[in-house]
Amino acid sequence: MRKLTYFIGTTIDGFIAAPDGDFRFLFPYVTEDYLPHLTGEYPETLSTPGRAALGVADAPNTRFDTVLMGRSTYGEGLPDGLTSPYAHLRQIVLSRSLGTAPDPAVEVTAEDPVALVRRLKKEEGLGIWLCGGADLAGQLLPEVDELIVKQYPVVAGSGIPLFRADFSPRAFTLTGSRVFERGNVVLTYAKASD
Repeated sequence: MRKLTYFIGTTIDGFIAAPDGDFRFLFPYVTEDYLPHLTGEYPETLSTPGRAALGVADAPNTRFDTVLMGRSTYGEGLPDGLTSPYAHLRQIVLSRSLGTAPDPAVEVTAEDPVALVRRLKKEEGLGIWLCGGADLAGQLLPEVDELIVKQYPVVAGSGIPLFRADFSPRAFTLTGSRVFERGNVVLTYAKASD
């Protein structure tokens, strides 16, 4: 069965974006010692234009073939004309307000997120990447099989949290960690057995 992985960047204090949803303040912390790890281990999580700019446009998808995102996450690229941000993946936007996507390569659905993920997990293929945001991650927390947290060496003070959900502690087991010279940390967790 396929698994759902929440692969996300965060500050030390657990914020994935500024209060207005902008996450570009994290870009300066993608340093030269850290970038080769991202391009080598997770090329499918780079935007299609980013893959081209970094010379990994033809890198095969090895971990994920599907990306899920909320309307706000998808909407971040629209002002720049980025209507199909991950053209190398099946792109699904969960939104009750968007209606249709401005690009035929992007599926928009108002389906219950948990029901959608359970259906996708039964399909053949690689993993499913939960790209963001906090509300969608909160709804899908019971279905998250793996967390890959890219922690950047910065404190934001406030913003959009990693998850936005009711208080309901869930255990995860640390399965890997990597610390980079300039302070970036990648932490990998698996859902703990019940």
